[in-house]
Amino acid sequence: MPITANYPDRKTWIETFPNTDFPIQNIPFGVFLTRDDIITIGTRIGDTAIDLGALHQLGYFDGIPLTDDIFLQDSLNDFISDGKKTWRLVRNRIAEIFDAKNNSLKNNEKHRQEVLFSLDEIEMQLPVRIGDYTDFYSSIEHATNVGKMFRDPENALLPNWLHMPVGYHGRSSSIIPSGIPIHRPQGQKLTNGAKEPIFGPSRLVDFELEMAFITTDANQLGEPIPIEEAEDYIFGMVLFNDWSARDIQKWEYVPLGPFLGKNFASSISPWIVTLDALEPYRTDGPKPLKEQLPYLQYKGKKSFDINLEVAIQPEKAVETVVSKSNFKHMYWTMAQQLTHHTVNGCPVNSGDLMGSGTLSGPTPDSYGSMLELSWRGEKPLQLNEGGSRKFIDDNDTVIMRGYCEKDGVRIGFGEVSTKLLPVFKK
Repeated sequence: MPITANYPDRKTWIETFPNTDFPIQNIPFGVFLTRDDIITIGTRIGDTAIDLGALHQLGYFDGIPLTDDIFLQDSLNDFISDGKKTWRLVRNRIAEIFDAKNNSLKNNEKHRQEVLFSLDEIEMQLPVRIGDYTDFYSSIEHATNVGKMFRDPENALLPNWLHMPVGYHGRSSSIIPSGIPIHRPQGQKLTNGAKEPIFGPSRLVDFELEMAFITTDANQLGEPIPIEEAEDYIFGMVLFNDWSARDIQKWEYVPLGPFLGKNFASSISPWIVTLDALEPYRTDGPKPLKEQLPYLQYKGKKSFDINLEVAIQPEKAVETVVSKSNFKHMYWTMAQQLTHHTVNGCPVNSGDLMGSGTLSGPTPDSYGSMLELSWRGEKPLQLNEGGSRKFIDDNDTVIMRGYCEKDGVRIGFGEVSTKLLPVFKK
């Protein structure tokens, strides 16, 4: 089935600004609260939000096999469960409805009032019920940098790293949408030279520049997903800030890995950009440095050219862009990650979230965390309005953005923006 929604010369009758992240070729999916306090599933073109529940009730999806309430829910999980064929049919139909040449909704003022919202009339929600969350460690630059800091620089990568996508299971209950502030976490730390830990606020709160993909129902218990089929079970992608408390993490992570240093908060952008929308931006990823086992080998372009940036905005000050990276630097692809995740028969469900791991590039200005950008605090970053940062201060806002651009069409993710508040106090 062709992806007609991606036609680069398609125009829309909805007013959009040049270089918008959300042209008619994007058509992401999200969940929002309307001006009437009704929660609905929707999409977005330019700065206009579109109520898909209302659009469906008005008959604009006739001919597509959808349940009556598919868009009248507080999460995308059931829609995602319908599978790739349905996602593509719906996206193609939305592109037709809002095409500049189609007058069916354009000339129906009553329907437009029911369906269309300005962004200040809605409140974005978490787009899916995240049952399970896995975080990978798939940037060779990031893994090498961290290995150099904390281990023998000549053996920065652990022996297993070039053989499989390393990952761990995280905590889904603390994943939040953009705009929700978080508090500085507390925990145990072992300060330099000390033999016994102390308890208190983390002094080394950090961001991690990541992306994450959302899955559909993929397999039964015991059934692996072959790499040739893996992308069929990926609905789309979001920006992902996987917050970290480096001092807590350093003390706790041996022998079982991340725990309190990671599970206090992770932030995602609210609009899920489908893999279909990203199809024109496929590219080659890094070439393997070692031959990979057969189940992880693939053909074709499995990475995506997605420009990424991170900015830090102190309270009542302008932002400073501190990092510019790209998703294409990721050594292990999403297809490899999902294949490896299920090779032992682990079932994957609709709404599961898989983090890429920190997306560091090859140059110091493309590193994806303050741990690397300030090199453990040894090289503080200067801010535009004066001052510097080794890690994230209270009342700083961290903003991540991402977009693809090719042949005059820009597909973006918007942003994930999160303010770090002081330690929680009753």
